[in-house]
Amino acid sequence: MAEVEDGRQRERERKGESRGEREHVRVAVIGSGFGGIGAAVRLRREGITDFVVLERAGAVGGTWRDNSYPGCACDVPSHLYSFSFAPNPDWPRTFSGQEKIQEYLEQVADTFRLRPHIRLDTEVTQMRWDAERLWWEVETSNGTLHADVVVSAAGPLSDPRLPDIPGLDTFEGKVFHSARWDHDYDLRGKRVAMIGTGASAIQIVPAIQREVGKLTLFQRTPPWVMPRMDRAITKAERWVHRQLPFTTHARRGILWGIRELQVQAFTKRPNELGAVEQLAKRNISRAIKDPALRAKLTPSYRIGCKRILLSNTYYPALAQPNVDVVASGLSEVRGNTVVAADGTETEVDAIIFGTGFHVTDMPIANRVVGADGGTLMESWKDGMKSLRGATAAGFPNFMTVIGPNTGLGNSSMILMIEAQLNYLADYMRQLNVLGDRAALAARTSAVHAWNDKVQERMKRTVWNTGGCNSWYLDDNGVNTTIWPGTTTEFRGATRRVDLAEYEVVRPPKADAAPEPRPAGKSTSRTAKKVEAGS
Repeated sequence: MAEVEDGRQRERERKGESRGEREHVRVAVIGSGFGGIGAAVRLRREGITDFVVLERAGAVGGTWRDNSYPGCACDVPSHLYSFSFAPNPDWPRTFSGQEKIQEYLEQVADTFRLRPHIRLDTEVTQMRWDAERLWWEVETSNGTLHADVVVSAAGPLSDPRLPDIPGLDTFEGKVFHSARWDHDYDLRGKRVAMIGTGASAIQIVPAIQREVGKLTLFQRTPPWVMPRMDRAITKAERWVHRQLPFTTHARRGILWGIRELQVQAFTKRPNELGAVEQLAKRNISRAIKDPALRAKLTPSYRIGCKRILLSNTYYPALAQPNVDVVASGLSEVRGNTVVAADGTETEVDAIIFGTGFHVTDMPIANRVVGADGGTLMESWKDGMKSLRGATAAGFPNFMTVIGPNTGLGNSSMILMIEAQLNYLADYMRQLNVLGDRAALAARTSAVHAWNDKVQERMKRTVWNTGGCNSWYLDDNGVNTTIWPGTTTEFRGATRRVDLAEYEVVRPPKADAAPEPRPAGKSTSRTAKKVEAGS
């Protein structure tokens, strides 16, 4: 019993619960989706074990935990939509569903022994930079801790966006967002309004069409939809991948290479996408025989301007007699009647919003208070800007995974995440060399120079010239989400931290000289505690 009590006491001391102390960690990671789990693995591989992963929900998984709607699946092939350092030979399909991706992330967390670092049901409410002590004060729903470095992996697809619809609060039926699916609500026989035609909606519509009584799809802008080349991966294939691991890597490499070759058309020669557009039109005509409906579903903008969606079942579902397509957005709710902008009125029992997420105005930015006392959201009031998609001016030792202009329009975000993890690893190495009493702050000039270069390249891309208004653009019409190049280029740009782009920040009082640590050594500082409020 004495040994047990001693262990409990050591744990209390580690957490800073004794004598009013607060816990101090080397790194605090926000979120446990692909970005957060990947960051945790990379920190361990760098020999850094003094870190925590703060997750507001009750399980890991990020957007793949939250989006459990019927039919939810990835539109990137499974072998490419997984970590290069954690290949999965047992993907059941070429495009796997939400449950399998969630299982994969849980497996990675177990394989790399991340569970002791993960704190579930712990929401970050505010992060404030302490310029005197050179650490972040991180307030959570379960208390406050201090961290030398904060890695925000909350992700752009974490907070649902609900439009401000007059009268919605008076609706007597059921209302929910696709990312907050109400599995207790029975849709059978119901009159359902589906709002939006993005990646979630084209999966939801065919998944619920057969069971609902009536489905009305409100479409502001039709998407381009291509066939989904999905199939079950055979037992023989999976056996080969397990016995010969190099075949899994080869499969991933081929999928990556094909998409790298496609990038030029999106970024430099959008007119070359015309042939793809013709294939997409044939995809519509094969399933939709009604000329009026076919006209509603045919986009007027260049393919690729919005994300190209993949489905074999979307168009056939829209052709069914219990489905209506309203070529207009939802503008008002009157009792149980939903009213489109074109005046179309429909009485419904349930409204499902597939209206996307806060991508260009990530809510986490409102909780980060930097060196000058302002929030990251205020710093980004004229548009999101960061250095190499990772660090923002005025926010020392704060890094974002999947930050501004790191999104992709045709490939796997895991490639971009891993590139940013390379940057994180070198960032930590640089801090090791500088010593405990130092931080790195991105220079404003470097942030602007990087952003200007990105936006200059963006001018030629299909996302800026294709004639659409997509969620890639912020309120000022600036594309702050997409990377205008190949993943190879981005990996090269984030391979190393260029100290010329940073200011080395020291404490105001120069009474303690830094003690350099050898690169590659563990930076564990678990035993170093600070008095609360000191």
